Amino acid sequence: MRACFAYPPMRIINPATGEVLREVAEADRVAVTAACRRARAAQPAWAATSLGTRCEVIRRWRALAVERAEPLARTLALEVGKPIAQARRELAGVLPRVDFFLAEIEGALAPEVVLTSPGDHLDEMIRREPLGVVANISAWNYPWYVGANVFLPALLTGNTVVYKPSEFATLTGLAIGELLHEAGVRADVFQVVAGGGSAGAMLLEEPVDAVCFTGSHATGVKVAAAMAPRLVRVQLELGGKDPVYVCDDVDVATTAAAVADGAFYNTGQSCCAVERVYVHERLWSRFADAFVATVRDYVVGDPLDERTYIGPLARREAALDHHEAQVADALGRGARVLTGGRRLERPGFFFAPTVLVDVDHTMAVMREETFGPLIGLARVGSDDEAVALMNDTAYGLTAAVYTADRARAERLLARVNAGTAYWNCCDRVSPRLPWTGRGASGLGVTLSREGIAAFLRPKAWHLRGV
Repeated sequence: MRACFAYPPMRIINPATGEVLREVAEADRVAVTAACRRARAAQPAWAATSLGTRCEVIRRWRALAVERAEPLARTLALEVGKPIAQARRELAGVLPRVDFFLAEIEGALAPEVVLTSPGDHLDEMIRREPLGVVANISAWNYPWYVGANVFLPALLTGNTVVYKPSEFATLTGLAIGELLHEAGVRADVFQVVAGGGSAGAMLLEEPVDAVCFTGSHATGVKVAAAMAPRLVRVQLELGGKDPVYVCDDVDVATTAAAVADGAFYNTGQSCCAVERVYVHERLWSRFADAFVATVRDYVVGDPLDERTYIGPLARREAALDHHEAQVADALGRGARVLTGGRRLERPGFFFAPTVLVDVDHTMAVMREETFGPLIGLARVGSDDEAVALMNDTAYGLTAAVYTADRARAERLLARVNAGTAYWNCCDRVSPRLPWTGRGASGLGVTLSREGIAAFLRPKAWHLRGV
């Protein structure tokens, strides 16, 4: 593949050991500008390529991802710290998304006749055209999922893509590009720009037609501000402070295990991970005991060990400091630690799975995104109190209610300001449903038919015969 790099090199660190895996040259301004110019020049021909051909290369990319799943999962585990079993599941989980986009793309691109008036010899029609050049600044926590949500529909709809993977998932980003090129996507149609925040900032200065960013709220605001004067289309998939309410009619053991998994899967480093839990007072003690017992059973260790459930933090020292600060803030305001509460004394960037109780909304752990193996459990006295606390946030990504009563769950979730509602499940994404945030959780939509349309612009046709 064509590498859009210039020196100096960037060190790729194994977060489980602190050791250098590889050095990769980081893109400078000349490389970023050249990549965008090549993408601009290549876009008309790619858009003119038949849909069948575009679909076929994506099918080949899918086949290559299946064929090489094990080494790709190992790369993901080594550079991000994702436990190997979870890395394999990410590779497997991206396949239904590919299949969905391939199944839906023809319908999404089909012209839509909205009026036929023979008496006036008039047809009104909507056709949809690609945006042009899409800048895709992606995330490290699920680089296959998050990237594919953008570059697959972007490519299938006829756009070219300049893709900057997170600096913490650089090797996976390069592998994604290599597979696309091997599958038949031309080098200028999909280009990988390696680098950190400076490379992303330089990409924003180029004359692109859309920016799709996944990351923190603070950086998302900067992206939006940078693009606003040029009125470039922006999609922002940002953070969450996703709540769960456990009602008083659930099976305690089953629910505690499910909610704990929602909070700690991928070491809690998911935008839709459970970040705060509200438990009805009637089952508070039993639930807290079962939840803590589940968390204490999680195996913390080497991501390449099949038994590992909790790996290291990918963002290294900054993430460890952030977690320690949230714990200290909570303890200083009256919270208690039931398990964990500290970084682990071992090589790498590990934080003990941590459960806090006696928490309230004066504490950062209940208000600010944590993004790691740290959760607060709060007791509530009623459904109304739970809904009020669930809505007491700047974020609006997902929310879940666990109850035996579907009607009760639907009534509660209808009152919660979130883009995704879960009944008796959490931390789940479907290609068939739109993925969208409210408030500080972002702008725009990926996945579903709406996520395909996000990479198209409609053109209105007024066609009058004579």
